Amino acid sequence: MKRYMACFGVLIMLLSSTVVFAQNQQKKEGKLTGKKIVMIIAPLQFHGTEFEESKNIFDREGAKIIVACSTLADANSGSFPQFIVKPDILINDVQVKDYDAVVFIGGWGCNEYVDNPIIHKIAKQAVEQGKILAAIELAPNILANAGVLKGKKATASRSYNLKERGAIYTGKNVERDGNIITSSGPNAATEFGEAIVLALSEQK
Repeated sequence: MKRYMACFGVLIMLLSSTVVFAQNQQKKEGKLTGKKIVMIIAPLQFHGTEFEESKNIFDREGAKIIVACSTLADANSGSFPQFIVKPDILINDVQVKDYDAVVFIGGWGCNEYVDNPIIHKIAKQAVEQGKILAAIELAPNILANAGVLKGKKATASRSYNLKERGAIYTGKNVERDGNIITSSGPNAATEFGEAIVLALSEQK
């Protein structure tokens, strides 16, 4: 009986080790393993669904995610379902060279970044350095005001500001023009995240 129990215990240990090994291997095989993404959210009224759905896709594919905000206090989506997110760094401390992608999340609160010079600098540097630059819903207005959408195909929840700033508004759920990816809103959040994954996986 003791021998049987000992053998059973060894078998359980081997099975557990196999599962852990398989999980680790699965993580290593993610399309974004080794990639680093900074997701920029507003401190209040960022869109929780847009953040959560795209972040889950990045997590699943093995990316390292840093959340940046204008404050280090808990960010609150302020809507149902409510999302509370603890930012990792301030937008002032974002070094674009350290990331493979810069992703702006929408929601009414992102309007505080539309004319923010620090945010504009981040967007411009992302383009200059060949990084993936992405924005969803109202956030493409940030890119338009930063001057990086001029002559580029883009989409958003609202078209007028993009057109005024020289973008070619397409109205698609997700639009990609080179390294710039834009999306119309939360209903396209999964497609948005997947488009970013595809763009990043194409880069060496």
